Amino acid sequence: MTSVWPVTARRPSRRAKTTALVVVAVLPLLLALAGPLIAPHTIDTPVTAPFDTPGDGTLLGGDQLGRDVLSRVLHGGTLLILGALLVAVVTTMTAMLIGCVAVLRPALGRAVERSADVAILLPPLLGIMLIALAWPGGGRWAVIAAAVILGVPYAVRVVAAAASPLVTAGYVEAALGRGESTTYITLREILPNLRATILTLFGLRFVEAVYVISMAGFLQIGPQPPASDWSLMVRENASGILLNPWAVIAPSLAIALLAITVNLVTLSLAPDTTAKAVTRS
Repeated sequence: MTSVWPVTARRPSRRAKTTALVVVAVLPLLLALAGPLIAPHTIDTPVTAPFDTPGDGTLLGGDQLGRDVLSRVLHGGTLLILGALLVAVVTTMTAMLIGCVAVLRPALGRAVERSADVAILLPPLLGIMLIALAWPGGGRWAVIAAAVILGVPYAVRVVAAAASPLVTAGYVEAALGRGESTTYITLREILPNLRATILTLFGLRFVEAVYVISMAGFLQIGPQPPASDWSLMVRENASGILLNPWAVIAPSLAIALLAITVNLVTLSLAPDTTAKAVTRS
């Protein structure tokens, strides 16, 4: 007799956990995207004394020029989220195609592996600076391009490692025996079996993009004053952290919360590929 109680008992718990995590992540994302619509003040108009503490009309106090910190935080996440999302989508899709083709074409796979090994050794900060110098007027687009270029080699290695065991699977060998094209095998046979890996990789690439774009902003590569960028706010207000800590803490928490919640949601949404235990009596 087969007992299914352990399996069915876990399903509601997993579904409830996933729903809770999605809600937790969607709220800060919606707040960041809709922030400009609900900000109490404009981002460039002083409303208080420089580094003034929280008080009437300024929930988080003022920044180094007396501008409302809360309003600047609410304005500062939209472009960061959109930029990180673009980087994650482009990086993941590129890695999906290159990684799967590489395991189906061994000669190409060896070339991709060697190129990825070299590219991974490039320090992210150095890569950002090189691309920014080569594209001096690129601004935020130069940073996005740097994040994609730096992220693709690692992502390709992850996809190739996950897809490599599938090449010897019976259904892939049957497709090869039928003479199916590389495109068909990649899209119809391999990628559907990499859903968990791809979704997890997308979340990791999004988080990495948030950190890369934020690091570039902190170094003033990309957004420039008086833009209301979270990382730029940390740099601008660091000198007054003892006067109004919220001018630095608020944008820092926003970056951390965005990265953590998105990563948790992608991990929870990934299909459970673990073999389910079955109790026999």
